Amino acid sequence: MKEEYADLLARIDKQRLPQHIAVILDGNGRWAARHDLPRTAGHKAGVEAVRRLAEICRELGVPCLTVYAFSTENWKRSREEVGFLMELFVEKLYGEMSTMQANGIRYGFIGNREGLPDKVRRTLERAMADTAGNTDMVLNLAVNYGGRDEIVRAARALVREGLTADAITEQTFSDRLDTAGLPELDLLIRPSGELRLSNFLLWQAAYCEFVFMDKLWPDFGKRDLLEAVIEYQSRSRRFGGRPDDKK
Repeated sequence: MKEEYADLLARIDKQRLPQHIAVILDGNGRWAARHDLPRTAGHKAGVEAVRRLAEICRELGVPCLTVYAFSTENWKRSREEVGFLMELFVEKLYGEMSTMQANGIRYGFIGNREGLPDKVRRTLERAMADTAGNTDMVLNLAVNYGGRDEIVRAARALVREGLTADAITEQTFSDRLDTAGLPELDLLIRPSGELRLSNFLLWQAAYCEFVFMDKLWPDFGKRDLLEAVIEYQSRSRRFGGRPDDKK
């Protein structure tokens, strides 16, 4: 990677890397249509783009990557497409296991497990258990995830635990979210030309930087990620106060 992307790597400050990058995987269907291919081909190409993204994040030293793979709204798609996506998810969790282990990457998950098919849930739990000892990077999979659903589930957890109103703070609420224990979200990338969050990480995105790109997700490559990091580092992060003052 160093020779191929030397021009971009030279512009990146390794001391100011985003600690948590999130990406909305958007544009698989449109990519397939542009290439006169079935939508399933677009989803397969999208999986390869995730592999490229994880590789570059691992090489750079980004500790946490979250990918928006399947939303709570995606169940509205055709039964055939949803079934294909679930099978692809299971296949790739198994298929990438040796790569994950060799690179010290552990699987994480955010989303509502109760809504997942049993086979998908079992595979996910096994993959997370098998990679639990890996410490170099977290690949966090957002599946059956919706930001509003996550917030509601966190609120319900606080009620079940019997916390009083005065005991509920931003921190106690954050501790009940799916991302508890992960680094704060620094950078959110959305390809495909769309300019919206689509119910993704609504709470966590409060102070992150956004980078939007016209490129469809299957075409997203290592150069695109490096350019997004350079854009991130070019900004003055104020957090409501002086530049780079974190709350």
